[in-house]
Amino acid sequence: MKSFLKKSLILSFCFLSSLELLTAENSQPNILFISVDDLNDWIGVLNGHPQAKTPNIDKLARSGVLFTNAHCPASACNPSRGAIMSGISPHVSGLYDNRQKMRELMPKEELIPKYFSKHGYWSAGSGKLLHYFIDAPSWDEYYPAKETEDPFPRTFYPKKRPVNLPVGGPWQYVETDWAALDVSNKEFGGDYLVSEWISKQLRKKQDKPFFLACGIYRPHEPWFVPKKYFEPFPLEGIQLPPGYKKDDLADLPPAGKRRGPNRYFPHIQKHGQWKQGIQGYLASIYFADAMIGRVLKALEEGPHKDNTIVVLWSDHGWHLGEKEHWQKFTAWRVCTRVPLIIRVPKGVPGLPEGTGKNLRCDAPVDLLSLYPTLTQLAGLPPKEYNDGPSLLPLLKNPKSEWNHVAITYLGRPGNFGLSEKRWRYIQYDNGDRELYDIQNDPYEWINLAEKPEHLQLIERLRSRAPKKFAKYKQASVASLPKLKWHPVSGKGKAPASKPDGNSFNVIFSNRSKDPVKVFWMSRKGVPKPYGTLQAGWRKPYRTRPGAVWLMATEDDKALGYFVIGDRPAHGMVVGTK
Repeated sequence: MKSFLKKSLILSFCFLSSLELLTAENSQPNILFISVDDLNDWIGVLNGHPQAKTPNIDKLARSGVLFTNAHCPASACNPSRGAIMSGISPHVSGLYDNRQKMRELMPKEELIPKYFSKHGYWSAGSGKLLHYFIDAPSWDEYYPAKETEDPFPRTFYPKKRPVNLPVGGPWQYVETDWAALDVSNKEFGGDYLVSEWISKQLRKKQDKPFFLACGIYRPHEPWFVPKKYFEPFPLEGIQLPPGYKKDDLADLPPAGKRRGPNRYFPHIQKHGQWKQGIQGYLASIYFADAMIGRVLKALEEGPHKDNTIVVLWSDHGWHLGEKEHWQKFTAWRVCTRVPLIIRVPKGVPGLPEGTGKNLRCDAPVDLLSLYPTLTQLAGLPPKEYNDGPSLLPLLKNPKSEWNHVAITYLGRPGNFGLSEKRWRYIQYDNGDRELYDIQNDPYEWINLAEKPEHLQLIERLRSRAPKKFAKYKQASVASLPKLKWHPVSGKGKAPASKPDGNSFNVIFSNRSKDPVKVFWMSRKGVPKPYGTLQAGWRKPYRTRPGAVWLMATEDDKALGYFVIGDRPAHGMVVGTK
């Protein structure tokens, strides 16, 4: 009798376990989708900088699969995020840089949240996930409210700026600065409020499976965070970036030498702010990690911890002096290589066994793969068109055969960086090229492109890059930021130009009923004529940051002027009386 009961209990247990597994396999998993802005490999598990403190990101990596050779689709925010969220590569969409508008180039493309929403998910998000807009139709709910199209909650910034880095000229991005702020997390707001809203959603019992996206803005500039995140990084102990090497430009082709040095790095050095900048970046990463920790803790303590896929990624890396460069916008590995972590629980349709723990994958992967990977994991029908391969084989076995490369696009058609497991190949649109052996030269100090013994290798790598590139298309005039109009009255006059920086186009529109004359103000304050803008006309003018353009009547009476900022813009003359 005892034997019979024992067998019955075992059979019942097996039946219930099988039923539980079957139910889990047929349920749709939740997805927590965490992006971190401008984060390079300065996290503990990637050893990018010996002083980086990222305990929460590191813990997440140990609980799933860490991709150590992951690369962004583009080395700028707009094209990278547009590609990740749409699944469409920059060379196909034509979205190459921050000055373009994603919806002008991909007006109907379904983004990840919309696709999941159409298949029964509740899609919600908070913080920066696209380039300074929300794309309200793609979301069921957002914080701040999606109708505002402003993804940023209130954030504390010092009233008097800059705080530490003086402005070098009109070429300088206004947010390039750093400071330890005497405020609490709550007083600071920003990412704290994003993490708070996301955490509340994770602690609730949701009626539907969810796609929940969390956009952490730091370590994007400005590197202002509460002072407690600066304290672990005393200035006297700050170490320079491991990838920095003096005179690292000697073996670069002309296009690489132009791409490397910019005004930021010498300006920062001139003012003795290099280590302060590194300190600010490390502190901002530590703050971002703490906010991610809040979110992950909420998941662990909430009702969805056993059925939620977690993905963490960054849109691109960041230079802090490597290749004499500061910022992003390059095809070197310091800018293209990004953190990517994926953890899959057991029982999801696409991977019933889930991911193992503490796994590392060194295959070259591209963030374009996130869209098809998530749809496959969730058991959804594949989107009709995706440019990246699913990462499912590597999630099953990180050592699986992988016959793909990762490509990062750079600014204009024909510029790209290509990553294999060992080799990196960079090509510029003028034909210049670079080749690096990452196995033996992880910081890309030695350009091998002109070595005869590597010609066949270069041809093989180049054959893996696209042959056709979508043309570059300027943003529409309607989408350009508006220049401030400075009216001139009485005997007033326009100031002299102080041009400083690279040239670009601005658009001047004459919305008045009368023709206006256009003048560029010289450095000495002398107006130089640039023709007449007829009533109703609109024309582009090539200019530089700090330039001043005067508008006058046909009898040379000054009306007003525009001061050019650091990017393309639209100036409107609305009246001549």
